[in-house]
Amino acid sequence: MPLPLLLLHLRSIQYFTRHHSHSLRHFMASATASEPISPSNTRLGWIGTGVMGQSMCAHLIRAGYTLTVFNRTPSKAQPLLDMGAHQAQSPQALASQSDVVFSIVGYPSDVRSVLLDSTSGALSGLRPGGILVDMTTSEPSLAVEIAAAAAEKNCHSVDAPVSGGDRGAKNGTLAIFAGGDKGTVLRLGPLFSLLGKVNYMGGSGKGQFAKLANQITIASTMVGLVEGMVYAHKAGLDVGLWLDAISTGAAGSKSLDLYGQRILKRDLDPGFYVNHFVKDLGICLKECQNMGIALPGLALAQQLYVSLKAHGEGNLGTQALILVLERLNNVSLAPAASSS
Repeated sequence: MPLPLLLLHLRSIQYFTRHHSHSLRHFMASATASEPISPSNTRLGWIGTGVMGQSMCAHLIRAGYTLTVFNRTPSKAQPLLDMGAHQAQSPQALASQSDVVFSIVGYPSDVRSVLLDSTSGALSGLRPGGILVDMTTSEPSLAVEIAAAAAEKNCHSVDAPVSGGDRGAKNGTLAIFAGGDKGTVLRLGPLFSLLGKVNYMGGSGKGQFAKLANQITIASTMVGLVEGMVYAHKAGLDVGLWLDAISTGAAGSKSLDLYGQRILKRDLDPGFYVNHFVKDLGICLKECQNMGIALPGLALAQQLYVSLKAHGEGNLGTQALILVLERLNNVSLAPAASSS
């Protein structure tokens, strides 16, 4: 090609790039979005590697995904780094090298900080077409706010809190409550399937509403479980045998399966922290006030769990509710009461 013609051609390319770069990025993002998510085309980021996050991340790494993690306490991420994960110094840095960013942190204020902070938050580092997936149990209104902020950047956001505790996280059997654009949720299917079963609940915020309703159900179920155990103990029954007997009847529940034997063995380590459950129930009560509904069972359970916090037991698991009922009745379900 003659030199003048070559220069003209190069100038044309420069003009197109300068004036159509946004359209080009949009086209590339759309093309990427049309491909099924797989380890070969999707880089993952994960914010929050605590009790739940560690196990969930491990499933993604084993499936072959490139994973970058961020945790406020870097040492908590070490087991994942040993498995091949990369570490970022901030949520923003993490998002800049990720296509899908998951978060599972403690409180709504933490969610706002790690996702929406203008200087260090994940959204500020996410490229157009990127997806935020918040798996923290948080406020529905915040989920709607995050989705709106993401849309302004041509990104997507899904609220996807989970239920199933530490065992569900380890076994990849979590119940996932997803809110947001249905197409985005379906596109995330290959990732969600590694963590558990996804349930599409509706638009932004509806995943959080579903999880809060789940927490309301669990709260009263846990009260019933520990009350039954104290009653059986006081009646002179072998509580372990009694748990086995009711487990296949109408009183059987996931809470009984997960926590009955743990309580008897005095295993009060957290699958889910009392502190976080109190936070969840507080959000539930706030939403009840907004809706104008009265849920007295929820209010009672919240007060009993607040009592645990008052005794300095907020870092125990939710099964520690047994301690409240023991104190109320001046009894103790000694380990010797467990079945053989």
